[in-house]
Amino acid sequence: MSKLRGISVIFDLDGTLVDSEPHYYEAGRQTLAAYGIHDFTWADHERYVGISTQETVADWKDRYRLPASVDELLAAKNRRYLALARSATRAYPEMRTFVELLAAESVPMAVASGSSPQAIAAVLAGTGLDAHLHTVVSADEVAHGKPAPDVFLEAARRLGAAPSDCVVLEDAAPGAAAAQAAGMRCLAIPYVPDQADAPEFATAGLLLRGGQEEFTARSAYDWLVNSAGLS
Repeated sequence: MSKLRGISVIFDLDGTLVDSEPHYYEAGRQTLAAYGIHDFTWADHERYVGISTQETVADWKDRYRLPASVDELLAAKNRRYLALARSATRAYPEMRTFVELLAAESVPMAVASGSSPQAIAAVLAGTGLDAHLHTVVSADEVAHGKPAPDVFLEAARRLGAAPSDCVVLEDAAPGAAAAQAAGMRCLAIPYVPDQADAPEFATAGLLLRGGQEEFTARSAYDWLVNSAGLS
């Protein structure tokens, strides 16, 4: 019998399962450059880590006074991102091992992301993670993106799991807040180390301040077993 019986695991995608943020930054930089904005830096990009692409471009429209509509900006950024994502997106090795550990025990799993359905599908297929991760929810499919709990609650619904039985893996403060709002436990792996002290991360059941460098599949598995009271 699986030590994780009754537990469902929901993964954020970008910055959690895969190292896709550099692609999102480059897609954003190219999109803004097309409208004459040439000073968009990585530090600028970091403020958008963890929120949906649609909310990101909506903020750009106001911040940079762009003439294009939100839909036009969204389409332009997604088009550039997909071209980059399909060519090379790296899954974090320990995360891949963790997914495989859970799959071996038939633990229900889902992906809940602020990315578009097309972007999620491209990344999962390109990394081979789609072999194990079949349940996918995009923020485009729900009323509100993170930090609202909508994507996580929808993922739980599709898995047939109670929110209290779900554990979320997240790299960003808005995602940790969304997990808390959904009534789910959270294993937090901050993508931006300087954000580890964000109050949203204080609600996590386990906070790995070192991010992916600190994460191991075995320690995450052991924490899940212990937190479920099944050790």
